[in-house]
Amino acid sequence: MPRYHVIIHSPGPAWHPGVPFREQPNVELHAAFMSGLEARGLMPIGGPFLDGDGGGMAVVATDTPEEAVALAREDPSIANGLLTFRVRPWHAIMGSLVDPARD
Repeated sequence: MPRYHVIIHSPGPAWHPGVPFREQPNVELHAAFMSGLEARGLMPIGGPFLDGDGGGMAVVATDTPEEAVALAREDPSIANGLLTFRVRPWHAIMGSLVDPARD
């Protein structure tokens, strides 16, 4: 059973304040990357925040924080400065992601 980590994205130096998420330059590269994580079974849920401050989060199925950091660094939006990130370990104890036999 995988462990989960949360990747929290925040606006980076290339972020254009006041421009909606979907209109940010090169955001399609980020969306394609995240879709790829989902297709590989590594991201059960993720998306942008709706409070107008930019950024978002993704729950990733990785065993270690280092694996989650490595995934986050593969995102082109990190390399091009659109987003920054931090990773937090997450103990999922409720919901459809949880195996009832675990914990």
